[in-house]
Amino acid sequence: MTWALILVCLWALAANLVAMLPSRDSHWTSAYALIATGVPILGYVTWTHGAIVGLLVLAAGCSILRWPVIYLWRWLRRKAGIGEAAE
Repeated sequence: MTWALILVCLWALAANLVAMLPSRDSHWTSAYALIATGVPILGYVTWTHGAIVGLLVLAAGCSILRWPVIYLWRWLRRKAGIGEAAE
């Protein structure tokens, strides 16, 4: 196993450990830290193993951090004006 995949496994382990801890802000601070560390790891995995493995790691990360992804999707749809009722 390469260093890139070891880092991905450690990131996923850290994300699951953080999810088990109680939090006053619904884990948003931890989510920001996981995103900030996960993006460079995703780039490193994509660089060393290629786009297919990078997309698989991206899907796994989106699965773990699903609420930030859902809120991002809603914000993008609102900015694009998709799904608004006709006036």
